[in-house]
Amino acid sequence: MKKVAILGVTGSIGLQSVDVILHHSDDFEITGIAAGHNIAKLEEVMQSVDCQYIAVAEKADRDALAQKYPDKTFYAGTDGMIAIATLDDVDIVIGAVVGFAGLKPTVEAIKKGKDIALANKETLVTAGHIIMPLVKEYGVKLLPVDSEHSAIFQSLQGAHHDEIDHLIITCSGGAFRNKTLEELDTVSAAEALKHPNWTMGPKITIDCATLFNKGLEVMEAHWLFDVDYDHIEVVIHPESVIHSLVAYKDTAVICQMGTPDMRLPIQYALTYPDRDVLFDAKTLSLTDIGSLHFYKPDLERFPALALAYEAGRTGGSMPCVLNGANEQANAYFREGIIGFKDIYDNVKAAMEAHDVIENPTLEQLYDIDAWSRQFVAERVKH
Repeated sequence: MKKVAILGVTGSIGLQSVDVILHHSDDFEITGIAAGHNIAKLEEVMQSVDCQYIAVAEKADRDALAQKYPDKTFYAGTDGMIAIATLDDVDIVIGAVVGFAGLKPTVEAIKKGKDIALANKETLVTAGHIIMPLVKEYGVKLLPVDSEHSAIFQSLQGAHHDEIDHLIITCSGGAFRNKTLEELDTVSAAEALKHPNWTMGPKITIDCATLFNKGLEVMEAHWLFDVDYDHIEVVIHPESVIHSLVAYKDTAVICQMGTPDMRLPIQYALTYPDRDVLFDAKTLSLTDIGSLHFYKPDLERFPALALAYEAGRTGGSMPCVLNGANEQANAYFREGIIGFKDIYDNVKAAMEAHDVIENPTLEQLYDIDAWSRQFVAERVKH
């Protein structure tokens, strides 16, 4: 029986992780869960998941829940997430927290010898230079949950690293893939949140519309698979059937295909190296699909990819700046404070204003993240 902790349990990945685990109750048990501010959804999860240890973002919510459920143990804040991630009997931690907030709990879980099923791409984007050496030092598994990175991971099984020519990360193009540059001037957050293929949380869905999500995935792939940026390609693939590919030096291109269903990469990260039946799943029918399409991304309409490659190649603290500025600008767009294109402008301005630190410590990364958010806040205010 493998014991699992889920960070970000009320989000899209967290809820689907619960679903997968409950359908494999003979193999997995949820020992601890961590949520943010969605207490109503957390209580729904608690009705189906009988675990002892629970963390929430706010102390007031912790205290209220502790009074309501006196038989449970509750924690609050980042320390609460760390407590869940480092529980003694946990074998694997599903990191499904959105954004930079997932970094410290992941670091501490690795130091406690926990395997990591990582959906929180920002952890590697901002601190890959810290995370990957820790993974090696503590001998833990770092298993990708993002559909694209899971696809690459699956396509690499049985291969040697020196056989890789390049990676190809596919991208649906998001809600605005067919919009002109002029039309993007007036698009709203409500429109951006209508992703054509996937059901995800609001922050990631906006990132898909800007293509910042794909830029973060490029940086994550760089760290996960030890491939330089010149050998990572992004291709627009509207159908989201091919989830990513590996091109080998002998010209073979291996891909992982399937219907858009995040439960597959979640389950594979939990059962690796084995495969199991995915309940209630739709099998891919190529004859029903008929044809697949692929396009080069338009960097004039969607400059996020160019900014991400620039941040990745610059390295050091620059990816942390891109990530923090984007998180802040993304939130402002969802709140209707700035326009869609302003997201790019604010991220670019933050990157231009930053003096790069070559090898930032964890403490420095938290300062840099705070600086980048404040920079965007001040810029928007004025």
